[in-house]
Amino acid sequence: MGMTMTQKILAAHAGLDSVKAGQLIRAKLDMVLGNDVTTPVAIKEFNTNGFKNVFDKDKISIVLDHFTPNKDIKSAEHCKFCRDFANDKEITNFYDVGTMGVEHALLPEKGLVAPGEAIIGADSHTCTYGAVGAFSTGVGSTDMAAGMASGEAWFKVPSALKFNLTGKPGKWISGKDIILHIIGMIGVDGALYKSMEFTGDGLKYLSMDDRLSMANMAIEAGGKNGIFEVDDITLDYLKDKVDRPFTVYTADEDAEYEQVFDIDLSQIKMTVAFPHLPENTRTIDEVGEVKIDQCVIGSCTNGRLEDLQKAAEVMKGKKVAKHVRTLIIPATQKIYRQAMNEGLFDIFMDAGCVISTPTCGPCLGGHMGILAKGERAIATTNRNFVGRMGHPESEVYLASPAVAAASAIKGYICSPEEI
Repeated sequence: MGMTMTQKILAAHAGLDSVKAGQLIRAKLDMVLGNDVTTPVAIKEFNTNGFKNVFDKDKISIVLDHFTPNKDIKSAEHCKFCRDFANDKEITNFYDVGTMGVEHALLPEKGLVAPGEAIIGADSHTCTYGAVGAFSTGVGSTDMAAGMASGEAWFKVPSALKFNLTGKPGKWISGKDIILHIIGMIGVDGALYKSMEFTGDGLKYLSMDDRLSMANMAIEAGGKNGIFEVDDITLDYLKDKVDRPFTVYTADEDAEYEQVFDIDLSQIKMTVAFPHLPENTRTIDEVGEVKIDQCVIGSCTNGRLEDLQKAAEVMKGKKVAKHVRTLIIPATQKIYRQAMNEGLFDIFMDAGCVISTPTCGPCLGGHMGILAKGERAIATTNRNFVGRMGHPESEVYLASPAVAAASAIKGYICSPEEI
């Protein structure tokens, strides 16, 4: 029996000719990632276990992005703890305020992840890097500590689901709509500990920003990882970012999948996830009139340049509703500068939005946009669990940047076609 993309990568990193679903392996790592929330715990475990040195100072990334710029004394202490460790171990890829961005937007932008690589991160959305054809998955802080010390990790080889994408999506349909559609279809545990593998002729209509958004949310379907077949769009994206050799893996024709889903992108509608699970989806024509108090456009899911461009296209020449607080959060410093230089900030500010430095901030209820009791937010983030953005009696609705921008203008959830 042949192997999937994920299985080929894991076999290569385990030094094996082949692997099969359910097999336990020990694999070498190309990158170990942590942030200001998870890294302090990993450092404590690293020290407790008597480790003195990291396995490779160039293959560890520490990004201070969740509670930064620091919201309180505790977060400041956490960041200092990370900073001291990074300085002591001479970590090459350490990103602090001024250089940091939202981690899962920053690493691809910096060329720190590439096709065929194996990456772990002490953050569940580390699965984002499957967009470039890598195996990447979230782990706990203890596994991060072991990875930093040894450069290896244990895995159970996942079985796989295949998503065969065909057709051309409509004007306002983005990767966010597609992945919300998929999660709504299979559920939040529909891919539990499985690899979600994306292929098909429809890939040619999906930009890298679309793919990064989709791979990012594989975990919201329970996936161990999400991974896209590498094509010319991928290689073009990587050509000015990655200068080291990498290997492109494709699935064998006889690779075994637990299930194959054929999805015609031309039939996908704008999709919104209602509280309190990403699987609770409705197409835009099923939403009804849901009044909102806050709009957040940003995060590791949808804070990239293309996301901001789409939001600006909707908002240009218009004003957000008076009762809607609208936050625009570019995911990295580079994206911030690009958006500013393209004049997108003028459009957002003229519309009545506020623009933030790169941060995870409101996505996890950290800072920069906490919700009060009874408030509703539409957000381009990835989770809408109870209390995710603040008060446990607040609500979060997940949507694409275009839908979020339109909703901010109208004051209730709507399509950009209504503007």
